[in-house]
Amino acid sequence: MFYLAAAVSDFYIPASEMPEHKIQSSEGPLQITMKMVPKMLSPLVKEWAPEAFVISFKLETDPLILIDKSLKALEKYRHQVVVANILESRRTSVIIVTKDSQTPLSLSDEEIAQGMEIEEKIVSYLQGQHTSFIEKKI
Repeated sequence: MFYLAAAVSDFYIPASEMPEHKIQSSEGPLQITMKMVPKMLSPLVKEWAPEAFVISFKLETDPLILIDKSLKALEKYRHQVVVANILESRRTSVIIVTKDSQTPLSLSDEEIAQGMEIEEKIVSYLQGQHTSFIEKKI
């Protein structure tokens, strides 16, 4: 099982392009060109571990595009699960997306008060999914 942490960012500035000294505001407005962070999901699924159970994450700010983008990721990368979430509620609710299902997981007010974290529910649910995946492979 590969449980891929969400990317900190989709963009970066290569070290070779970083300024050596502080950028001076007296030089006027600043324009920054950033590079795309290389996607590691495709080589993982296709080359490194093609038989593995792979879980990725999809974080969005617009709930209207979340499921569609998750399904497109599953189709593009051919992995098993996307943990989909919305930025503002990412600590309390997610949707586990597979090619055949969409399963919401949420913390209740009582669970939040007890200090439970959504990751506990995610991991518990995915353990069951992983077991089913393995049983189908045998």
